[in-house]
Order: sequence, then C-alpha cells, then structure tokens
Amino acid sequence: CTEQRIFMPEISRFLGISIRMYFNDHNTPHFHVKYNDYRETITIKELKISEGYLPKKVHMLVIEWAIENRTELLKNWNSIRDTGTFEKIEPLV
Repeated sequence: CTEQRIFMPEISRFLGISIRMYFNDHNTPHFHVKYNDYRETITIKELKISEGYLPKKVHMLVIEWAIENRTELLKNWNSIRDTGTFEKIEPLV
C-alpha cells in the first residue's frame, strides 16, 4: 500500500475487529483489518492474506464475514475508487 493514500473510515466493526478500505489504494481489490495491535490485509476475490497477521480465531471470523459480504466488499472497492463513496456493511452476528 502506498504512503500517499487517504485513510478510509470503517466499513464495518464487530467483536473489536475494524474493517477499512483506503481511497486511491493499489489494485487487487482488498480490505484492511485491525484487531488490537494486529493488522492484516485480505484480498476480496481469493480471501487470501496479502500482508500482516491476525490471531487464527480472529482471522477465521473475518473470513466468515467476508464470505457473507464479498459482493458488498467489491461494490465498496469500486465505489470508493470511482466516486469516493461507500456503504457500511453489516457486522458479523
């Protein structure tokens, strides 16, 4: 990820897990996860870790959430890049 990106507000939060996307971020659609001092970047289409580390239990919760919301994640990725807008995504329940 580049240094000159503008931080995007949270698109979802659950169980202390924050999901975010950046404006002007590099390609391969992905999202950023923050949990306490842990950080992870996950690709949307493949749901693979591209950077960082989360505890396994947290990572599995994020993957479960992402599977349920893959369409919304891709819509947000495209919308953020095209218009700078996004929609909040329901948390994992």
